[in-house]
Amino acid sequence: MRQALRSLLVFLALVACAGMPPAEPVPARSLPLQIRSTAMPFKIDEPAARQIGRLIWRGGIAMTADSANFGGWSDLAVSPDNRTLVSISDLGAWFTAAIERDDNGDLKGLRDGRIGPLHGLDGQPLANKEWADAEGMARLPDGSWLVSFERHHRIWRYPTLDGAPAAIDTPEEFARQPYNGGIETLAALDDGRIVAISEELRRQPGSVAGWIGEPLGEGRYRWRDFDYATIPDFHPTAIRCLPDGSFATLERAFSYARGLRVRIMRFPAGALQAGALVRPDELALLAPPYAVDNLEGLAATTGERGETLLWLIADDNFNPLQRNLLLLFELAK
Repeated sequence: MRQALRSLLVFLALVACAGMPPAEPVPARSLPLQIRSTAMPFKIDEPAARQIGRLIWRGGIAMTADSANFGGWSDLAVSPDNRTLVSISDLGAWFTAAIERDDNGDLKGLRDGRIGPLHGLDGQPLANKEWADAEGMARLPDGSWLVSFERHHRIWRYPTLDGAPAAIDTPEEFARQPYNGGIETLAALDDGRIVAISEELRRQPGSVAGWIGEPLGEGRYRWRDFDYATIPDFHPTAIRCLPDGSFATLERAFSYARGLRVRIMRFPAGALQAGALVRPDELALLAPPYAVDNLEGLAATTGERGETLLWLIADDNFNPLQRNLLLLFELAK
């Protein structure tokens, strides 16, 4: 009964409040950010639980901060040494912080945060949701960043996240994507290629559209199509290349009856080919009573023991009934 009531409250809040902006605008320059972290239980009704599917729990936190703009986190990057993270918001902000882990390497908290605005082509902070809806991010081999946006569907390249971007060319199909169902799933490979998957654009039943972009120089790409297989209710929200060269993705679903659910998926590098239908395998399904919220961002790193670490971040929609979560898992061998 308690879970059904929570699902109802979350559903009503999502309908009424999703995407509601904070009371104050994103700051025009970067500012220090005090982040408060509360440890998350992995499974509410089983404190000793440590594994689901092929994922081993390595800690999780619920985050709040001294900024009304702290929220809406849509994607995630973690440094190769596992010491810092960067995330972007669907209201046109970014934040960075140092990661705190305990003696076992499990996630404990964040410190030394900063928050700032994403800028437009004119060098000014993005001023409204129509143009500030940043959903995907990827770091190119030269250290610059790609950021994908919904509503006005596009990808911009930022030399630094606090700098002015340049537009890159995109496939003609980008314009056909649903208004709020564009590119949340974005990755950059070591050779400079881009992988982008639409949240909702379908070329055929049972899959969504994807593209592979081969760099040609000066912001130009040769784009080739592929499709990403989906199941009912689930839509892709993030992708990252794993240390072994395979890919991990997040898929999210929400319904009144079942609440929020997130699938963590994987597919081999060889499956990503022009014209292919990529069929990922499920590593784990997160749903209540496990730690879960509107998980949209994903990062993958290598731990100190050589293990593969998966970092997941949630978008709270600036909704008091949702949470900004940061979760850490180890991929079981």
